[in-house]
Parts: sequence; structure tokens; C-alpha cells
Amino acid sequence: MSNPFYRLAPFIQEFIYRENWSQLREVQVLAINAVLDTDQHILITSRTASGKTEAAFLPVLTSLHENPSSTIGAMYIGPLKALINDQFYRLEKLLQESHIPVQSWHGDVVQSKKQAFLRQAQGILQITPESLEAMLINRQTDLGRLFGDLRFVIIDELHAFIGSDRGRQVLCLLQRLARYQTKPARRIGLSATLGQPELAMEWLSGGDNVPVIHIQDTVGRREVQLGLEHFISPKKNNDDEDLLEQVIPQFPQSTIEQDEIAPVIDETEHLFLHMSQMVSQARKTLIFANSRNDTEEIIQNLRRLAGKENSDEDGYYVHHGSISGALREQAEEDMRNPDKLACIAATITLELGIDLGNLDQVLQLNSTSTVSSFVQRLGRSGRRGNPAKMFFYSHETSVSPNEITLGNEVPWSLIQTIAIIQLYLEERWIEPPDIPNLPLSLLYHQTMSLITSHSELRPPDLAERILTLSPFKQVSSDQYRTLLRHLTDTEHLERIEGGGLIVGAQGEKIVNNYRFYATFHDEIAYAVREGQREIGSIQSIPQVDERFRLAGRSWRVIEIDENKRVIYVERVKGKAKAAWLGGGITLHNKILQRMRRVLEEDVDYGYLQDRAITRLQIARDRARTNGLIDGGFINVGGNRFMLLPWQGSKIMRTIGAMLTYAKISSIDHMYYFDINTIDASTLKTKIIELQNNLPNANTLSQIPSLFQLQANKYDRFIPEQLLREAYEKDQLDVVSAEEILNDLSLKW
Repeated sequence: MSNPFYRLAPFIQEFIYRENWSQLREVQVLAINAVLDTDQHILITSRTASGKTEAAFLPVLTSLHENPSSTIGAMYIGPLKALINDQFYRLEKLLQESHIPVQSWHGDVVQSKKQAFLRQAQGILQITPESLEAMLINRQTDLGRLFGDLRFVIIDELHAFIGSDRGRQVLCLLQRLARYQTKPARRIGLSATLGQPELAMEWLSGGDNVPVIHIQDTVGRREVQLGLEHFISPKKNNDDEDLLEQVIPQFPQSTIEQDEIAPVIDETEHLFLHMSQMVSQARKTLIFANSRNDTEEIIQNLRRLAGKENSDEDGYYVHHGSISGALREQAEEDMRNPDKLACIAATITLELGIDLGNLDQVLQLNSTSTVSSFVQRLGRSGRRGNPAKMFFYSHETSVSPNEITLGNEVPWSLIQTIAIIQLYLEERWIEPPDIPNLPLSLLYHQTMSLITSHSELRPPDLAERILTLSPFKQVSSDQYRTLLRHLTDTEHLERIEGGGLIVGAQGEKIVNNYRFYATFHDEIAYAVREGQREIGSIQSIPQVDERFRLAGRSWRVIEIDENKRVIYVERVKGKAKAAWLGGGITLHNKILQRMRRVLEEDVDYGYLQDRAITRLQIARDRARTNGLIDGGFINVGGNRFMLLPWQGSKIMRTIGAMLTYAKISSIDHMYYFDINTIDASTLKTKIIELQNNLPNANTLSQIPSLFQLQANKYDRFIPEQLLREAYEKDQLDVVSAEEILNDLSLKW
């Protein structure tokens, strides 16, 4: 019995024999002992494909087998439907010889299966946060019968939850469920990419303060194969002149090898040719892009190139949240099928732990915004004992000579990609979670959810239930009172005779919509159908006869049903326009500081390809010649200046507010500020005045417009006073910004 294998339930031992496992992995051995021998929460951090999911489920299922629960015994919370589906198939296989039922639960699961599972109310429930929210609202009287003896909650991909309102929603739901349980369920968090695990441990125990055991994989480093190439797309003009001559002067003509390409084509075409060659050399390729538009363009171009060579176009797929579930599942199935060639271009939907089988390589278009995302995407390959392979394509669009500035001469995406790779290779550094003090959008959401589920609550009872939820521990009674008064004044809440609060007329419009269950922004989408076959959905509304791309193909609109929000299409050939809007990103300070080192050091990174090496050298020369490495204010000609602090998004936001306070007009380009129409003497005077009269955080919080403050889903229902308090506490770093501005002023 000292061997943990013999502690597992007999049906699990049989499963291990059938699957020909040679041994349990270290993280699984440690988890088995922790689950079976302690009552504590558990955080399991281990690299991708290291058996984390089994590490949690093997002892949990053993515990439920030996001591069956009288209700649902374990709940698995996953961030994506696709991940839940993947885990459901894996669990079904594991539970074949047991008497423990398992049910996935999200919007794509048919009601009959859900109802049958609820009648039995036993076994394993796999669910999204939104579906769990709906259950707490709509089945409040059944919660004791369903979850009264819940023993375990497994939270997968913890890093995807920990810094978001969605993750904080999960903590609220678990604390609300605990009121119906004889004993609060133990929590098991799983992640491959966590910076500062101690913060994750604190987060995991939020609301009950049960100690957390940290189980960490100590297996040595695995083999990683990396590559990075750079491409520059010339900006076409109306004269249709030779594309080679459109490359701006500071970029060498050698970046386009004319003798290798006939006829002459632009670098965007060259990028897809190179990508196509990479895909043709592997049976299974996963391509990541940072937007749905990019995934669509990639697959459309790869299919076009395959068609030119009379190759099969059917093995190319697009995978993102606006693609129909059937098409996404087909792509995943073909990727797992060893007999099929498959290439998928995806956004974050395939970044998290879905097992796609023996994936040969990962390609990435442009830089990820975080080290965590890089590590997750790298980890999609390299399973089954093979090396992890990832190739980056850095893409840059040149500008016309009259648009050249020092700022847009720098290949920021290339430099950022190198910095992110180096931070992980050198330090194994990953971003720590950013946990806000005043998550006001979630505060509104949980307030409305609680009142809806109970029909009526007295203000003291409501405040007690809300303010004891761990995400709201920094919210004061006065701040919550301010919110409730505002919601009553705006008819989101209504005070009835006797003093109780119910949902008001305006609030009913919000809570009586299925979209209310989600804490993240959702899009008003139009379903796209080819006949009766669903292709996916798009955000913008096209016109009849207009063309757009979806699922890697071009479509022509033949009819629009406004009432049903359905667009009927037919497939056409040729290119088409994008169908979605883009969003911004947030960068950590450490990434910007490592980017500066990339320009400063004379290091030849072994994974750089020829074009990337050439472009990096040009960037280093320009940076050294023009003082970019030192940062600060740089005169870029006439009354134009560049302010380069080499700091992350939070400090850049604060510096931008300080410049506005000092009446210095600037444009934030994420990495630097452009300051125009001000002479050096005036700028210097204003900076010195700013240094001598630095505004405090409260003053800076008054600068953004109300619209700018309403960044989260339900912020539009929050009183302006509270939004500005939240901006002050969570969006500004005044101390760091003051230090930087004081240091910059010394360089005049």
C-alpha cells in the first residue's frame, strides 16, 4: 500500500493497465497522497501534457468510489466549452468500468441529458462559470439536493481565471454554494503557467482560508525547438509601382530575395508561402494568431496556395469563438486522427489544455502579449515525449516616406517576441496575476444575481452576503451603500413595503436575458448559414451581395433575416473583408524592460532566421544612434518629440494622464508617446512645472471621461464616483510614474 498505484480504485488500476502506462508521474503520485491524506485545498502546477488533469481526477474518483457522495460529488470548472468537451471524452473513457456518472454542462449540451443528470444528482459535473451562475439563479431551491455533499471542485487552467472577473465570479459562486453544503468542497487548481504561485494559493483559498498544498512538477527541462522570421509588407499606392521600390529606405532591399520569387510578389505573399511550406512538411500543424481576422486570412491564403498546387484544401480549419460548434469539433477530431493531414489556425480557443494528439508543430503570427500565452501555445506541441516546436512569424507593414517617424521605424512586434522568449528561457518568468481592489462590474453582477435567485433580500442581509465574498473584501460598507442607492434611483433595484429589495424594472431587462450569466463582454452576433448548415457568427452586419470571410472561406450574402438575426450565404472564390473588430492588449513592465535589453545587447539569439537577424541589427543601429536605449524625451525633428519610458501599460497609462494634466498633447502608441506641436523650450518648462506640482491619484482619476471609465461589462450601471475610485486604485501607478518623470527631467 506504500505504492500509490495500489491506493487507486480498482477500475482506475484496470484503466492504467489497459492504457499501458509504465508508471505514474511524479505530480500524480504527489497529488494522490495529498488528496487522500489531507483535507486541504491543492494547487497543482506542472508543464503542459504532464498529467495534471489525471493527477486531480485519479484520487478524487478513488475517494468518491470508496465513500460515495449523496449528491453531485465533484465539479470540474473549465474556461472553454471545447476544453470541457475534451475532458468529458477523457473522463468517460476512464469511468467505463465504474458506476460514477459524468455530465458536461454548457450551452451546446442538449436539455434531455442535463435533466436526466439532475434527477440522479450524483457523480461528476463538468461546467462553465456561466452555466453554474444560471444554476444558482434558476435552481436555488434545488441547490441543497444537488450540491449538499459536494466534496471537490477542480478548477482547470487556473491562470485563465485568476486575473479576470470570470475567475472572481467562480470564487463568488463557490462561496454562495457553500451555504447549501454540510462542509465546503475542497478546491483543486490546475495550471501550467503561473507567475508567483503564492498569489494563486491565496486566490484559491479565497473565502474560507483553508490552507493550500502546492504540488509542483520537478521534472527536468524538455527539448524545445524555436524559430523566428521577420517579414515586411510594402504599402501599396495608387501608382502600382514596382513593389520592391516601395520598401522604405531604412529597410534593406535584401529583405526580399527577388531571385527566389518569380514573378515578384510582396512580402505578405512571401509570408504565406513560407508558412505553406512549413505546413506541408508536417502532418499536424496548429497556427496561432492574435485575432479572428488573422486566423481567417491565414487559412484562406493557405487554402488558395494549396489549390494552386492541386493539394487538398479540406485539411485546413479555422477555430475561434465565432465558428460553429460542429465545425470546431470536426477540426479537433481531424487533428487527433493520426491518419489525416490537418492544419488549424486558432485564437485563444486552442491555447488551453485541449489534447490535440501528437501535434508536430506550432506556428505563431506576431508576438503574444504575455509570456504565459507563449508558454501555453508552445506546450500544445511536444507531447508524447517529442520536442516542442514553435516557429514565429513577425510581420511589419512599411510606411510611406512622408509617414516615417522614429517610433514606427522600430519593429516592435519582433523585439517583443524576442523579449518574451528570452524571459522564459533565461528566468522561467511568467506574469503574476493582477487582482483589482474594486471589481465593480462583478459587484453589480453578483448583487443582481443574488437578489434574482432569492426574489427579495433585505439590505443588511444582501450586504452581509455580498461583502463576505472574497473578491469584494476591499469594498467598504459606504461604497456598497452608494451602489445600492444608485441602483434604486436608476430602477435596477426597487425597495418594497417592509424594506426589502427586489429587481426593478430596468434591472429585469438585464437579468431576464441569458447573456446576464456571463461577466465578460459578449457580442450581438448574427448567425451565418449556408442553407441549413451553420457556419458560425459574425459581429458586423453586411449588406446583401457583400462578401466576408468566415471559417477560412469567402461568402456572399444572399439574404438577411433581421428578426431571427440570421445571414444566409453562398460560398464564393476570392478574397473578402474581415468581419470583426479588434481589441487592445496589456503589457507587463518586465516585458518592456527586456525589450530595451534586446536592443542594447549584442546577442545572437540562436532561433533567429536570416531576415529577423538583419531587421534586428537595423533596429539596434537605429536605437543606439537615436538614443532609444536610454529612453526619455527624444527630439525627432522640428516640434515633434518621442517619449519612451520603457514601462508597461499601467505606468504608461499613468504617465499619459500626467501629460494630459500638464496640458501636453500626446498620443499613446503602447510602447511610446508622440508629442507634437510644441517647441523644446515650452516642453521643458511644462515638464519642470509638472515635476514641481505632481498630481495625486485622485486628481488623475478625474481626467478620463465617463465613457473611458466604463471598460467592463456592467460598468455603465455603476455611479461615476465609484468608477473613479476604482480607476484610482486599480488602473494607476502614481508612485512609479512620478519616479520616471523625475528621472526623465534630469536628462534635459
